[in-house]
Amino acid sequence: MSKFRPAAPVDTPSAQPSPAAAAQTSLLDEPQEWSAFGRACTQAGQGEPANPLASPWESHVVLDGMHCAACALTIEDALKAVPGVQQADVSAATRRARVVWNPAQVLPSQWMAAVQHAGYRAMPAMDAFARAQRLRESRRALWRWLVAGFCMMQVMMYAWPAYVAQPGDLTAEMEHLLRWASWVITLPMVVFSCGPFFSSALRDIRLRRVSMDLPVALGMAITFIVSSAGTFDMDGIFGKEVYYDSLTMFVFFLLTGRWLELRLRDRTAGALEAVMNRLPDSVERRTGDGSFERVATRRLAVGDTVRVLAGEAFPADGRITAGHTHVDEALLTGESTPVARAEGGAVTAGSYNLQAPVEVLVESTGAQTRFAQIVALMESASLQKPRLAQLADRIARPFLWAVLVAAGLAAAWWWPTDPSHALMVAVAVLIVTCPCALSLATPVAMLTAAGTLARHGVLVRNLQALEALARVDTVVFDKTGTLTRDAMAVRSVHTAPGINADEALSMAAALAGQSMHPVSRAVALAGAATSGHWRATDVHEEAGRGLVGTLTDTRPDGAPPRVFRLGSALHAGVAAAGASAALQAVLSLEHDDGSVSEVARFELAEDLRTEAPAVVDALQRAGIAVQLLSGDRAGAVQRVATQAGIATAHGECTPQGKLAALKDLQLAGRHVAMVGDGLNDGPVLAGAHASFAFGRAVPLAQAQADFVVLGDSLALVPQTVMLARHTLRVVRQNLWWAAGYNALCVPLAVVGAMPAWLAGLGMALSSLLVVLNAARLSRSLPALPPCAATAIAGNSAVAALPTPDSDLPVATRPEPA
Repeated sequence: MSKFRPAAPVDTPSAQPSPAAAAQTSLLDEPQEWSAFGRACTQAGQGEPANPLASPWESHVVLDGMHCAACALTIEDALKAVPGVQQADVSAATRRARVVWNPAQVLPSQWMAAVQHAGYRAMPAMDAFARAQRLRESRRALWRWLVAGFCMMQVMMYAWPAYVAQPGDLTAEMEHLLRWASWVITLPMVVFSCGPFFSSALRDIRLRRVSMDLPVALGMAITFIVSSAGTFDMDGIFGKEVYYDSLTMFVFFLLTGRWLELRLRDRTAGALEAVMNRLPDSVERRTGDGSFERVATRRLAVGDTVRVLAGEAFPADGRITAGHTHVDEALLTGESTPVARAEGGAVTAGSYNLQAPVEVLVESTGAQTRFAQIVALMESASLQKPRLAQLADRIARPFLWAVLVAAGLAAAWWWPTDPSHALMVAVAVLIVTCPCALSLATPVAMLTAAGTLARHGVLVRNLQALEALARVDTVVFDKTGTLTRDAMAVRSVHTAPGINADEALSMAAALAGQSMHPVSRAVALAGAATSGHWRATDVHEEAGRGLVGTLTDTRPDGAPPRVFRLGSALHAGVAAAGASAALQAVLSLEHDDGSVSEVARFELAEDLRTEAPAVVDALQRAGIAVQLLSGDRAGAVQRVATQAGIATAHGECTPQGKLAALKDLQLAGRHVAMVGDGLNDGPVLAGAHASFAFGRAVPLAQAQADFVVLGDSLALVPQTVMLARHTLRVVRQNLWWAAGYNALCVPLAVVGAMPAWLAGLGMALSSLLVVLNAARLSRSLPALPPCAATAIAGNSAVAALPTPDSDLPVATRPEPA
């Protein structure tokens, strides 16, 4: 593999990782392993290059040892300092990093070594080792918390007599003995439970930087040293009082908050890791002799046949060649109801086989699968920093330096009065002002909301868009594929004299059932409820024109076989409709002498989504204006707008015209969200304050939208808007709480009115409250107004209404739910 090595050695920091860690990360330098935790930065629609050096790579890693925004900035700086690393984004909320690097200049082991030199550890985000590491970290945190709790209870037992004893009740020897017992019990807690704080602080001092662990570790060290001095020398300047109870309580409260925060954060950020690891590590692939062998999933290639057992995830996109089963596609649609898949049915990587073993022909692998595109969007969103989070990151380091200065000034002020009390005041200031809550306020809420939307079939491509969507006061819809479905529907049937509409539909449906054209499918669906006593034979389809075939009446007294035509007026051999008429399909009878006679005309229209009127109503009730922009004919656009309840609609718009209309709204001071199908609305989607790409056929990697709706429910649009508003309220609540907490507690700590244990409790509770408040966003999507929710659930007749400008007798058919 020497040809894949960089041309010149990379100048990395002098400190080297341990031999075991170096051996482990060096395995990641093989190009075959790079796709396990990243992808090549190729142009959209292209596969991975044949030569791994041909383009930069984007890798995702999980970080161990980081706790705060200052840690994230430190790791970013360390990565960006490595030659060949083009970009580095680190999220403190998810403890993940995205690294874009040039394999011609640097290898993964080298930029991972830079992370280790900074005092942290990077592990492949898609590696099972990362999951095991997360589990070990959680177990260690639990053990530290248990040890701290045990020590706190024991120390409180020894401290209690000093609180309740009257003067003279405790002898000096007894008080000295209680102090020594407290020191012995506190020592293992300081060594074991506080160990990570001290090691992080020493690392900061060695590298001449500051993080949130530094003031906390200083507070712990000062409290223990002062109390130890009072224990060893009861007559010294620190012998008046010891603070083992405050120290143990502070550490216990802090570790309680950290452990609960870790659990809640894992539940939020761990959801991304769970999605990323849906693909199986290995799969059974058919060999040349027909047997199956188990190979690594990343070794699959297009054209392979794999066997997927019940309970396993599909490793790639493909089609079932043997067997039938039910599939869980919740990742793609947000719907948990299993769907049936038989031979010839398409299956998607990341979906689960629920019922029986099936054989699948692989059609797409790696970055070309829909699963990979979804994961790429989620990874990108999870590492983005909203504007408010960037502000918190920028002030984190200056704020920490201000905390250290404030603690020093408070100690200097109180020192002449009581040195022991002065140091404890400094400890309280160090602890109570730690800006953990401030750094978590925005990213935790944003990521929780993004995770909730992903579970319901809406992918957030840009976290900034949640903030923008919360301020939207106008929503602009595209028509085709957004307010309407891709399919068509029969709106009315016009028959020749003496011919029944049901009979005409039955004949046309027999022919249309032999074609997959959208018009044929609409006619076949409309005739599905008729008697169906006609059988079509010798059916031929002329592309773009229509069908011709023989229809036989299967009833005992039925008419003899006759040749019929179904399609355009030209194909049917009858007079064409006027230019202003709606789209029509014509059924005609071909006589023996070559002439034709018209049997029926079927007027078709696009199938308005049944929930569209209720969705528009829900948005309007939320104070949002709704408009419709479409490139279709003005008459068709106005009919759809009327059915959906939209007052302002513009048809015959070019993409440039749509963009101009959007700019006019924005110049008028409106905050606009655009909802389109993502295929031909790229400029207007990119120009809106927030945008939705609607429809499962959207090419995810090329979408310009901020939100990609994977399912088939238009109701997700107003629900996303409401969740964005709720998210922004939660962010503001978190920021106000963090600011108010510091404004109240800092003066109390400076004047000596807040002991160290209470400062620790306040710090732990502030961070925990921020995370718990954000966790409310993970429950479910906001409910729509009762009338809108009822309409969305049961309004199946809205789209079946006749067009308002039709004055002809019609025979309507029930539409698909």
